[in-house]
Amino acid sequence: MFPGATDERERTDTETEPDRDAETDAVGEESGRGGANFVVVGAPLDVSTTFQPGTRFGPRRIRTFAETFDDYDRRTDQYFSELGVVDHGDVYAWDDAQAYLEYLEGTLRDVVWDGAIPLTLGGEHTISLAGARAVDPEVFVALDAHLDLREAYDGNRLSHACVTRRIIEGVDSLEEVIVLGARTGSEEEWDRASEGDVTVVAPADVADFSFGDRLEGREVYLSVDIDGADPAYAPGTGTMEPFGLEPREMRDVVREVAPHTSGFDVVEVNDRDDGQAASLAGKLLREFVYTAVHESA
Repeated sequence: MFPGATDERERTDTETEPDRDAETDAVGEESGRGGANFVVVGAPLDVSTTFQPGTRFGPRRIRTFAETFDDYDRRTDQYFSELGVVDHGDVYAWDDAQAYLEYLEGTLRDVVWDGAIPLTLGGEHTISLAGARAVDPEVFVALDAHLDLREAYDGNRLSHACVTRRIIEGVDSLEEVIVLGARTGSEEEWDRASEGDVTVVAPADVADFSFGDRLEGREVYLSVDIDGADPAYAPGTGTMEPFGLEPREMRDVVREVAPHTSGFDVVEVNDRDDGQAASLAGKLLREFVYTAVHESA
């Protein structure tokens, strides 16, 4: 369970396989989450990760390395445990990515229909497609080292390297994509990024970047790929890319976007470091929750 959250894992832990033929994970019962404001959902998908796999361990590690954080936040004068966060547990992952994403989308859509904000723990970045479809945003904001705008990678259109492209094509309401911290991509991806519906902010420019009024009155989905951070701060990820973001720069983006956001995820954490990536991921999730509640008060 994510520290400070209420446990909702009795029927949805990683040892329980869902019905793979079901359209959603609804089982005809009340969710029991009451008036939750946020629902943590683990999505340990690890089928297309390149170079260093291990994202299947991401949700568990994020929860584990968040255990050391104090419940109280001095900046907002709030206790995390009092902010209506529920942990749904992990949605068991299997190797059929398309079927899994459909099932995960149903789980996250149930959260949205319950009037809460889904907080999804990856898992590879592909899971953001399910989150974005569930929320149906007008703006997709990503902190990411990579553009993820490929049409396909090694013939796979559902690769984690293609997720932003799939979101652009698969979310009907989407109007704009903003990627902060991107510093690498294929020629094809940079060509796609030059079109009017995509904004790319280089790492050197993120500290001075402001969204202004671009998010006002619009549905927003925020995705944090942990490789947006410089590998010195988050080596536990599949495809490290040097010259990245400082953790404080990522925190400031999360704080600015959180008040406008209806869905959040943090992805691409694996088990190949001493907890640096997972710790940063858990801290950014908490910053999101503290800010979203504080700014709405």
